[in-house]
Amino acid sequence: MIKTEDYFNRQIQLWGEETQALLENKKIAIIGSGGLGSSLALALGTSGIGQIDMVDFDTVSLHNIHRQIAFTLKDEDKLKAEVTVELMKSKNPFIKANAYTVPFAEFSKLENSYDLILDATDNLGTREEIDAYARSVNTPWIYASVEEFNGQVCFFDEASFQVFNASDHKPGGITAPIVMHIASLQANIALRYLAGLTVVKDKLYYLYFNNEGELITQKFSMPKN
Repeated sequence: MIKTEDYFNRQIQLWGEETQALLENKKIAIIGSGGLGSSLALALGTSGIGQIDMVDFDTVSLHNIHRQIAFTLKDEDKLKAEVTVELMKSKNPFIKANAYTVPFAEFSKLENSYDLILDATDNLGTREEIDAYARSVNTPWIYASVEEFNGQVCFFDEASFQVFNASDHKPGGITAPIVMHIASLQANIALRYLAGLTVVKDKLYYLYFNNEGELITQKFSMPKN
C-alpha cells in the first residue's frame, strides 16, 4: 500500500505534513488540455491537490504532440481531457480527476466550485469567458499564454482583464520548451497559492528572448476594475 508520506516525501520536507495535508482539500479546474494544460496536468497532478478537473472538448492531432507533453502517437484522435486525466491517475494514486469534454460555456453552467481556475486555452474569447465566470463565483484565476519564444502569466484577483483586446490574432508558431516554461511558472504560482504561501497578484509576468538570446522577464501591474 502506497503511503502519502512516502509518495510526497520531498514536498513534505519542503513545507511539512500540515501544508501537504492542506492540499488534499483543494479543487482546481484547468481550462484546456493542450500544450499548457497537459504540462499543468503533469506539474500539478502529482503535487497532492485533491481534485483536478480538466476541461477540453478537443481531440489530439498529430501536430499537437511535439509540444503537448501528455500525449504520444498512440493518443491521436483521443479526447485530450480524458488522456490527461488518465495520465494523472496513473502517476498519482491519491488524486481525484475528472474530464469535462464540453466547451467552457457549457462547463460554466454546472455550478461546480473551485479554489482556483487555471487558463490553458489559446484564445482571448474563452479567456474573457473565464474571467467573467471567475468573477461571478468569486474565484481567482491564473492566465497564461505562449507564442514563438515568448510567454506571459498573471494571477487575476482584482485586476481587469479588459486590458487585453480580443482579436483573431493567430500565433506564428510555438516552440515546445516555452510552453513547458510558462506552464511551470503558472503551476508554481498555483501551488504556492493553494499551499497558503505568498503570491503576487494582479501583476503580469512577460518572458521573452531578446535578439542576443538573453531571457528577459518584465513585470507590469494590471489596472483594477
